Amino acid sequence: MKKVISTNSAPAAIGPYSQAVEANGMLFLSGMLPIDPSTGNIVPGGVKEQTFRIFDNIEAVLTAAGAGMDNIVKTTVFLEDMSLFGEMNEVYATRFTDAFPARSAFAVKALPKNALVEIEVIATK
Repeated sequence: MKKVISTNSAPAAIGPYSQAVEANGMLFLSGMLPIDPSTGNIVPGGVKEQTFRIFDNIEAVLTAAGAGMDNIVKTTVFLEDMSLFGEMNEVYATRFTDAFPARSAFAVKALPKNALVEIEVIATK
């Protein structure tokens, strides 16, 4: 059985997908973009500002699902260019305690809305 998770505290899906799906005690969050849910726009600034916004969006969806950042077991980070990894990683490290989730990071040709970073997560409930 699966349950769709959504909240107005994070950007609405911009296509035929859900913000998150819960299945068998696992939460699968779609890739989050650095969109301010109050404006629908990418936040101004660079990769640091975008990463902060993404984690705020992730936390909002996790909260709606009855979970938190400590429930994340795996992240996948998509970057517009690997040269942005260091700045993204500085922000990333501030959002977790010492039990860091597993992570993959990739450079991609382009991201939706010309974002510099997108992050998807898998969490337990």
